[in-house]
Amino acid sequence: MIFSRNPVRAELVEALPSPPTALRLTSRPSTGSGRTGIAVLALAAALSACSFAPKYVRPELPVPPSWPVGNAYLRQNEAALPSISYRDIFRDPRLQQIVAQALVNNRDLRIAAGNIAVARAQYRIQRAELLPAVDASTNYTRSDAGTGRAFNGGAPVTGGVRENFSASLGITAFEIDLFGRVRSLSSAAQNRYFSTEAAARATRLTLVGDIATAWLTYAADQSLLQIARDTAASAERSVALTKLRLDGGIAPRTDLAQAQIVLQTAQSDLATQTTAVAQDVNALQLLVGAPVDPALLPKSIEEAAATVAALPAGVDSGVLLRRPDVVQAEYQLRAANAQIGAARAALFPRISLTALAGLASNTLGSLFTGGAFNYSLAPTASYPIFNAGAVRAGVAQSKAQRDIALATYEKTIQTAFSEVADALARRGTIGNQLAAQTALTAAASDNYRLSDARYRGGIETFLQSLDAQRSLYSARRSLVTTQLTGATNLVTLYRTLGGDATLDATPAGPQPVAPAN
Repeated sequence: MIFSRNPVRAELVEALPSPPTALRLTSRPSTGSGRTGIAVLALAAALSACSFAPKYVRPELPVPPSWPVGNAYLRQNEAALPSISYRDIFRDPRLQQIVAQALVNNRDLRIAAGNIAVARAQYRIQRAELLPAVDASTNYTRSDAGTGRAFNGGAPVTGGVRENFSASLGITAFEIDLFGRVRSLSSAAQNRYFSTEAAARATRLTLVGDIATAWLTYAADQSLLQIARDTAASAERSVALTKLRLDGGIAPRTDLAQAQIVLQTAQSDLATQTTAVAQDVNALQLLVGAPVDPALLPKSIEEAAATVAALPAGVDSGVLLRRPDVVQAEYQLRAANAQIGAARAALFPRISLTALAGLASNTLGSLFTGGAFNYSLAPTASYPIFNAGAVRAGVAQSKAQRDIALATYEKTIQTAFSEVADALARRGTIGNQLAAQTALTAAASDNYRLSDARYRGGIETFLQSLDAQRSLYSARRSLVTTQLTGATNLVTLYRTLGGDATLDATPAGPQPVAPAN
């Protein structure tokens, strides 16, 4: 066997020795002291430290070492991100209570918990193969050969009642892991278990972000609903006034028609927003997994957005390594890496051991005497001579799966970097947009107030007042949308950076030690 000592991975050189013929060694039951069997077990234990799994080295980050900067981005310092929890970001006690309720009742989290339990059990099953399974058995037989005569090898025997008692401990086909096949499979199962736990944390992180977004969306729709109510009430007053002016002969019928258009548009928007608010409640209850107390819901986006805090100053891109989906992808890569070791070990002989030790006697009284003890030890070594290249194809398959896992891991990091960079770009400009939209709304409100007063005084036409009203309606709706965008941007940053201290209370498990070659 020849091995490469590359620091990144130890590859098995294809120039392997010619396969020997199948070998089977079986020891006969012996009356000796059992020193030979003990020596075989000791040798097997000493050789079992060998492993063909490549040494795992975390790949370099396939992203720049820092976030982008420029006019669209906030300046970032190089401080490490402090430990945070969702309570540090979402400071409204009502939202915190909804999140806490969801962490208990959400069905996706229950599914994730079930997946963790399955993965943990699979790992324990695989790990159990590292130790022999010892079975105990007792047996009692009673036979009556009758009064006739039977022959055994030509010698006559006398019939009658015969009894046999036995008690034994046995190990059946225990694989001695000389080449690390079983340990590599156990390592792969362990890393898949850790990956499942990381996926559960990703589910929790996504759930908290979705709940915060739904809560803010409900607040924004409540504000839009109030705008529609205000506009509809104003339009009703305009229709009544215009009708009086029409009846008095000082306003054309077109003014009444235009006022009615504004009224019907506002009433249509009122119905639409009423539906949206009801659907927001339904969406929030689905996320929570239980009814939501109406007292926990916000009344406007202005009220709700003020309770969402900004994250601490930015960090370098290495923080992405603690995002749950990145952690999950890395453990999947580790599992694929360990699977290569199991596939390589299949190229070499597989040695198993069957052993039996027990007591047997014709009488129960003499069952536990020294002469009743007997044992057998049967080690077996098998080597594949011809299988049409299936074993080597298994090695190639495991390497290809490792390459896929590596590409997936790198793509996950790149996607995470892109998501954070997009959120930072939005964060860098939303403040200016919000300030401009607030000023625009104030100007539109003042313009409408003056235009309406001039119309009522007969100085301006209704068309000018109508245009001012439409501008105000549009500006107020745009302001709500911008406020929602600013608040949900903070939610996006919380979610894309990951690493919530509260949600990470259950760690993904210790970093497994890389097997030595």
